[in-house]
Amino acid sequence: MDFLQILSIIVPATLVYAAPLILTALGGVFSERSGVVNIGLEGLMIVGAFTSVLFNLFFGHDLGAAAPWLSLLAAMIAGALFSLIHAVAAISFRADQTVTGVAINMLALGATLFIVKLIYGKAQTDKIPEPFYKTNIPGLSDIPVLGKVFFSDVYYTSILAIVLAFVSWFILFKTPFGLRIRSVGEHPLAADTMGINVYKMRYIGVMISGLLGGLGGGVYASTIALDFTHSTISGQGFIALAALVFGKWHPIGALGAALFFGFAQSLSIIGSLLPLFKDIPNVYMLIAPYVLTILALTGFIGRADAPKANGVPYIKGKR
Repeated sequence: MDFLQILSIIVPATLVYAAPLILTALGGVFSERSGVVNIGLEGLMIVGAFTSVLFNLFFGHDLGAAAPWLSLLAAMIAGALFSLIHAVAAISFRADQTVTGVAINMLALGATLFIVKLIYGKAQTDKIPEPFYKTNIPGLSDIPVLGKVFFSDVYYTSILAIVLAFVSWFILFKTPFGLRIRSVGEHPLAADTMGINVYKMRYIGVMISGLLGGLGGGVYASTIALDFTHSTISGQGFIALAALVFGKWHPIGALGAALFFGFAQSLSIIGSLLPLFKDIPNVYMLIAPYVLTILALTGFIGRADAPKANGVPYIKGKR
């Protein structure tokens, strides 16, 4: 097996598993850049996966090829609405943001499983009728070498995730809206004196995290899981949170970290196809993403400074 063949296996598999992590980590960037810690990314992914699967099951046969894309839209809306619980508790009632995030995770899993059991009488849905399928990106897949590696046998959602990372960077660092988001996360009092509504910007930041977190869960369900159970989302939200920290609260940094963790997750699937990993027991491949996450955060991240007001409730008029 030559090097190009190895890359043509590794890169598409990495992109598949990295896409949900990229999207969810980007959502975390917006929330935490606005000053709201979001431990609830796992819960947002669960709600997104649940919504996309049920939408696809109920309407997939009628909508055809549009079903997976519309199911992602439904997942985004559900994630944004669900994130309002965290926003109200953390911003309006100034609750402990870590505790609120944990509660979001628990509520998401319990509520979705309860609804699934009500509908199907068991803790698992049927397989979705209209998933995303791997494809060759027209035009780009014909590029010599790079086309075969990066644009052949991939999901459109993987390309979408990477594009959104650069869009997020542009929004946060090149637009007035992004400056406002960052200002309320760094120095909300100064932002308030300049006429920026701190509460409003933080609500928007948390809701964007809900949109992208729901999208991440929907992408995972529509490309990898293809149904919904208690283990459809099992730690991916926390790995996305790790990618957010590893990427130092920057969209491009989160993109790179998510690609790294996506590669680690894909090893359990593609490891047996690669000469370097084929003799390693599969159990070690399964735990690799979590071990690498811990190692990355403890040994290789260096100094990572969160936004200065991250996790600090804002009280208007208090100095």
